[in-house]
Amino acid sequence: MPRTRRPNPDDRSDNVEHLQEALSNTMENMRETDDYLKAHKGELGPTQEGQLHRQQDQREEAIEGFRSEIEDEAEHSPH
Repeated sequence: MPRTRRPNPDDRSDNVEHLQEALSNTMENMRETDDYLKAHKGELGPTQEGQLHRQQDQREEAIEGFRSEIEDEAEHSPH
């Protein structure tokens, strides 16, 4: 008789920690990209510069999402 797999329990105890780490990493990537853009102003082609600005916009959206998720997880976590 084949074994039935049981799903792993939903352990969300460290979700806030993981989200905060992702938020911190994303913010650091934004700072590094801003520094790169400033250091290489005038050296980048319009395509490359545009890509970096679009990436920064996506990071800003991700940061908003991380903050929202952190608030949500904090509200629903057992204290």
